[in-house]
Amino acid sequence: MLPVPASNTPIDYDAFLRAHVLSQPHSVMRYDQEGETLWVKRAGALNPRWRYRVLAALARVFKMPVLSPVPNPGGRVAVATEVRRLRDFSARGLRAPQVLATNEDGFVMRHLGAAGQATPSLGNELQEAIPRGANAVLALWKQGLQAIAKVHKAGTTLSQAFARNLVRCPDGVIGYIDFEDDPTAHLPLPVCQVRDALCYVHSTAWILEQAHAMPEARKHWQAWVQTLQPEAREVLQQSIARMAWAGRLPTDRKLGRDGQRIRMAFELLRADV
Repeated sequence: MLPVPASNTPIDYDAFLRAHVLSQPHSVMRYDQEGETLWVKRAGALNPRWRYRVLAALARVFKMPVLSPVPNPGGRVAVATEVRRLRDFSARGLRAPQVLATNEDGFVMRHLGAAGQATPSLGNELQEAIPRGANAVLALWKQGLQAIAKVHKAGTTLSQAFARNLVRCPDGVIGYIDFEDDPTAHLPLPVCQVRDALCYVHSTAWILEQAHAMPEARKHWQAWVQTLQPEAREVLQQSIARMAWAGRLPTDRKLGRDGQRIRMAFELLRADV
């Protein structure tokens, strides 16, 4: 999304939100204004309920609570959820975008990082680090694990802990974005925290494999698992045991990239079994 040209008018955040939230062409847009960068997010379309029923059925078939769906109805409910969770993260001392103004149609938040500069996702940084070798990828990957552990230590959980939803600020601190659902409102906290771990592994294991960093990553993964609370560690071990079928997936792309990523994720996860 292209930045909108800056204005010389002092910012009234509530008025700014009202002026842009319904008229902007995209649901999320960036604005560079008066020396700071803002993002306006508008309520999106409602999400169909049938896909949650499919996920719930899969969770029952595989006896894996971590697959249980976390409802995200979309629309204004999702906006209210995201605003509440962003403020909750900030109150817990976790790096998240500051909410500056809200209404039922959307909200405006301050950019994480320096005004006018991009704040890359950890997922993009990991991919860009592959040519620099295993150590460069591992350093970033471990930082992501530590950032997730920090959230858990604060007594909460992410929404979808994929590497794309972790961003590295200019000072090197990991920030957190995308909170349209609230897993803790529907699932026990240990299950939610294991969901975080599995999302992160699924989104990064294939990068570790490409960088030839998997053997060393397994060691760090094993150590990280030992920092989990006993309840979460038990949920994780049960989930891995019920994913044994993934070990029989081909390592090439016969089943497509998604199949390959699942196989790579299992190869990392099984280090704890």
